Amino acid sequence: MATTTAVPSWLRAPADPNALAEQVWPSGARRDDDGAIEIGGVALPDLADRFGTPLYVVDEADVRARARRFLAAFESAAASAGTAATVYYAGKAFLSTEVVRWVTAEGLAVDVCSGGELAVALAAGADPARLGFHGNNKSLDEIERAVQAGVGAIVIDSEIEIERVARAAAAAGRVQRVRLRVNSGVHASTHEFLATAHEDQKFGVSLDRAVELGTRIRSHPSLDLLGLHCHIGSQIFDSAGFAESAERLLAAHAELARVSPVPELNLGGGFGIAYTSVDDPTPIEQISQGIADAVARACRDHGVPVPKLAFEPGRSIIGPAGVTLYRVGTVKPVPTEWGWRHYISVDGGMSDNARTALYGADYTVRLAARVSDEPAALVRVAGKHCESGDIVVDADYLPHDVAPGDLVAVAATGAYCWSLASNYNHVPRPAVVAVRDGAARVIVHGETVDDLLARDAGIPQHPDSNHSGGTTE
Repeated sequence: MATTTAVPSWLRAPADPNALAEQVWPSGARRDDDGAIEIGGVALPDLADRFGTPLYVVDEADVRARARRFLAAFESAAASAGTAATVYYAGKAFLSTEVVRWVTAEGLAVDVCSGGELAVALAAGADPARLGFHGNNKSLDEIERAVQAGVGAIVIDSEIEIERVARAAAAAGRVQRVRLRVNSGVHASTHEFLATAHEDQKFGVSLDRAVELGTRIRSHPSLDLLGLHCHIGSQIFDSAGFAESAERLLAAHAELARVSPVPELNLGGGFGIAYTSVDDPTPIEQISQGIADAVARACRDHGVPVPKLAFEPGRSIIGPAGVTLYRVGTVKPVPTEWGWRHYISVDGGMSDNARTALYGADYTVRLAARVSDEPAALVRVAGKHCESGDIVVDADYLPHDVAPGDLVAVAATGAYCWSLASNYNHVPRPAVVAVRDGAARVIVHGETVDDLLARDAGIPQHPDSNHSGGTTE
């Protein structure tokens, strides 16, 4: 991660370090009469007491509302262009059977990118025909399982996969619908590691080969080319990159469509969210309309019908609905050349949130169980791992009296935190708890040290031992 030696240029000392920025926290998040943060009608200190810390908390109503909003926005924008839209929830952001049930109940399809994610979606009862299967290195077994399960579309990510998917479909006696992932050459304004439309990267095929490989797909009786697919990056705040990418893809789309229909264009995901009070993503209604207008314009220019559109939001559905709770262990004021910074060490860290270390990501932290009239102090929230880069929140402000034992909440951790979690330093992964209408329930069990030991082949296991672990409430 990029550790600064001064206050980041974007960060301003807040007038009230207890305040919750509306765009950062789950909808409906508030402080109750005791000063505790309440989400989904449940006070966060009550969750910490019941389930322990660290703890992932997800607001179910917020997830469902965001799913509905995205679907309505893309359907409306597509209708204005004379077509329809399908919205896939990108399961890589965070996937569990409960989340699959939430988003499918709200009308979304689901995108998976491994055999494990496919198994979760199927175990949740998702309609296989409404699943998309991604991945730059799908194993033969994964391809065969996807075909046999009746997955609606497999995204072909490389030339070699054409033959692999064709053989699996022919062996199963099926005609498998596929998309061809193409690099449009558009680089969204984002962190380099998140940019996934460069030519020199592991995903997809180059745009100048799209027609050739699309034609090859069509040569296989066991394959049905649904359309082209592109993903230009992550944390994108407007429609300009999507519009440019769509216009480039549609040149290849039009050439293929002149031979036989190409029913769909999938423009991927990457829609950004607010992690801090200064983040200001464009509303999804404006983004979707900008994309639809660009597609319609390009189709007119190429003289082809407007295809059905597909999109794959993940972070923007689940990210803002999640928070992570930690208990403060130590507080260490550290002098620097420009002033004091308080290191707030918590009982989790990079094992439950790797994004700060991986991408230099910024987050927002607040006291979760109380408010304080003390002035704001610059803090860095550090984890408990034996790494200098084990930082959860690089820079934010908390009341000056933050102390050991305090409960803190880090906002916007619903995406790419649990899904990237590890057991570094043999730290068990936390549970995930869903809150709604004043009630809380575990949707992913947490791990225990016994769970970690159960996987160690050098430890004799008692035949009656139960190492299922985790919270059972």
